[in-house]
Amino acid sequence: MLALQKYAKAFSRLKRGGTKYGAAPHKPILLLTLIELIEKGIVTDNRVFVEAQLVGTFKENWLLLVSTAHQEDFTQPFYYLQNERVEGQGYWFLQPMPGCQINAHIKSVSVLASICQYGYLATDLWLLLNDSISRTYLKQVLLDTYFVANKNNLLAAKQHGQGYLNDQTSDLLEEPLAKLKHISKYTEEDVFVRNGLFKRLVPKLYQQQCCFTGMSLSSMYKHSFIDACHIVPFSRTQNDSVTNGIALCPNMHRAFDRGLLSIDDNYRILVSEYLTEDKTHPYALNALKGKQIILPQQQNHYPAQEALEWHRSEVFKN
Repeated sequence: MLALQKYAKAFSRLKRGGTKYGAAPHKPILLLTLIELIEKGIVTDNRVFVEAQLVGTFKENWLLLVSTAHQEDFTQPFYYLQNERVEGQGYWFLQPMPGCQINAHIKSVSVLASICQYGYLATDLWLLLNDSISRTYLKQVLLDTYFVANKNNLLAAKQHGQGYLNDQTSDLLEEPLAKLKHISKYTEEDVFVRNGLFKRLVPKLYQQQCCFTGMSLSSMYKHSFIDACHIVPFSRTQNDSVTNGIALCPNMHRAFDRGLLSIDDNYRILVSEYLTEDKTHPYALNALKGKQIILPQQQNHYPAQEALEWHRSEVFKN
């Protein structure tokens, strides 16, 4: 109980930078985001990775709670929360990648993800946030202290599964009611989130299998060895919808990107005549020629014909 009260006091007295729009809301948004990810079982041990679900949830909460003109920036509180203290001790820490240091605010979320291995909480706070009663209490402290005017907006959106992440997912899946078609330019954080969602959604649509070989490989550590592969490179079109993607194991991914494999307009595998290999080997790529790829269950998630046509004409060596 003493630990809960000291953190409740600390959460209600966060040091927030002053601006012409009022005190910055970044730190309480990050704490609410951490609480939500623990509550949903997305963060299951005391290591918080810089990935799409974290950055996307932060942005979703920002859009639901912040009505001032403050600039939304995930990287700011991720670094500066380290300065907060409870009884003279910090409660948020960053673990750099081996050989790296984090001595200043890194403003690019992509660079941050490449340098920071994970963030983690003080052990007593981690234990509190894994207790549903304590977690709910601290969440309420944050909402009542900093967002009393908009907290009902957030609670209603969460209850109905609405918000930024749902909209981004719907757009990548090209669902009929997707709300983002009018957006032509995304921020770096948007691109980071959408790329992370693409990497998660595409293998899921293909039942976590390589669509060429049917291979499915994962580990007890939740690592998957099935890649989400862009058909037309994202750098060319900024198209990250799932219809511009297929699920491939790493060796098929490499062969596809280098034009040794492609897909015809009947979703059958093409093998380049320029491929040199032992055709008698049990894993020879030529054995795949003419085989139909594994397809998603819904036709609207099939690889786009125009993307496949581009790959055949611009990449495939034939």
